[in-house]
Amino acid sequence: MPSAPSNEEEALLHALTGQRERIFEALRGLEDADLRRPVLPSRWTCLGLVNHLSLDVERFWFQAVIAGDQTAVEDALDSSVNAWDVGIEDSAEAVLQRYRSNIERANSIITGVDSLDAAPAWWPEFFESWRLDSVREIMLHVITETAAHTGHLDAARELIDGKQHLVLTE
Repeated sequence: MPSAPSNEEEALLHALTGQRERIFEALRGLEDADLRRPVLPSRWTCLGLVNHLSLDVERFWFQAVIAGDQTAVEDALDSSVNAWDVGIEDSAEAVLQRYRSNIERANSIITGVDSLDAAPAWWPEFFESWRLDSVREIMLHVITETAAHTGHLDAARELIDGKQHLVLTE
């Protein structure tokens, strides 16, 4: 049975939650067409970025790597899926809800581990020699990746409708 969360676990989860909330904040008020519109040369969309965070980040790192969930592992190994590509058949709300659901599942996994020092249950061979050795390292990696993507969404949002986040003026 997992022990009560440590101050460190609470701090890491708080930091991760803050970055996740920024993702939703950056998207608030955008219409479907804007969520699907590529604004950078790489052609990714805001909705594609959220789907990437949902499947390639939350689901991959927490369900597959930390928990070793076999379905999530099999999905991680399926090279036919590109999370950045969101089809018109996927509603924006469905993509956002999938992200919320994967966040909830991730939080359950995080709060269920015995220790932040616990090793991942599964590690993908495709990373070759690169490795994260503990839940702590994986959480820090996910916080960093999510934070980077909040910045990407801030830039995309400014290009879409001029909205800026925390801009200090003189």
